Amino acid sequence: MISQSSAQATSSKWTDKAVYAAGAVVWRLIDGKLRILLIHRTKYKDITLPKGKVDPGEMLAETAVREVHEETGIRVSLGVPVGVSRYHLPSSKQKVVHYWAAEATVDAIRASTFVPNKEIAALEWVSVKKARSRLSYPVDLEILDFFANLVDDGVLRTFPIIALRHAKALSRSDWDGADAARPLTDRGRDQAKSIVGPLRAFGVRKIITSDAVRCVQTVKPLAKALGRKVVMTEKISQDAWEDGHDDLRSVIGRRVRAVKPAVICSHGPVLPGLLTEIALATGTIRGSYVNSAADLEPAAFSVVHVSASNPGSGIIAIETHVPKI
Repeated sequence: MISQSSAQATSSKWTDKAVYAAGAVVWRLIDGKLRILLIHRTKYKDITLPKGKVDPGEMLAETAVREVHEETGIRVSLGVPVGVSRYHLPSSKQKVVHYWAAEATVDAIRASTFVPNKEIAALEWVSVKKARSRLSYPVDLEILDFFANLVDDGVLRTFPIIALRHAKALSRSDWDGADAARPLTDRGRDQAKSIVGPLRAFGVRKIITSDAVRCVQTVKPLAKALGRKVVMTEKISQDAWEDGHDDLRSVIGRRVRAVKPAVICSHGPVLPGLLTEIALATGTIRGSYVNSAADLEPAAFSVVHVSASNPGSGIIAIETHVPKI
């Protein structure tokens, strides 16, 4: 099963036409039984899923984790996307809400800072069946149905392998040195900073990059924010790819075996090979989705969701995020 989605940062062009928001179906296991989190809103006297509007400059993934934390006190990392709801506001503008599945770990729940407040009166953990009768809005039920399908397919718990294209670099015509030494432009450095939040939203813990300067500079802000070391390798560099000495397979194979959230930063020409190797390493039938996920603008990234319990069962979903800088 492969589902594809695309999510981008907000801009004035977006908000002229619609109001964008993001949230999550937050879940946990209690005594081996699946429970999802519903919020009781004070002002509207309704029961819904945690969500909220995108702040200026945010990308949707970081909005989702921020809103979940603000409304429930629980810090989560995003899993598989579970749909988009659309409905019209009293102002006649359309509201578009992107949702992800998100597991609430025991530690995250223990660290929750929630207390009833003027926005959220209560939190309630319920079964999927009970949620169907509790939720106030049909659009929430559609999201719940998609989530329930993941549960039925046994692919709820996943981990991401994120293919990231380096940010905007100085052009070859403006650079006299070795191609691998080309640095980011000012815009590229801003792009690198802008993707820290959305990459953190997916729980990234491992950072692997081509040893080219433009790739290393792209992941440097993320590494600093996470307090993690960057693993640099020539195996996924453009120079090695052009010379036929790349080794994408070993890099991807190791990430699939590790079953841990990781970002891999490389180059435009190399990305189709990286995505192909992820497909092969997970036993996924190759298709046009590989080229779509690999066709990235500078600093854009595709999140490939893989089953944590059975990585060889195939890619579960792919989503692409594009910074608007």
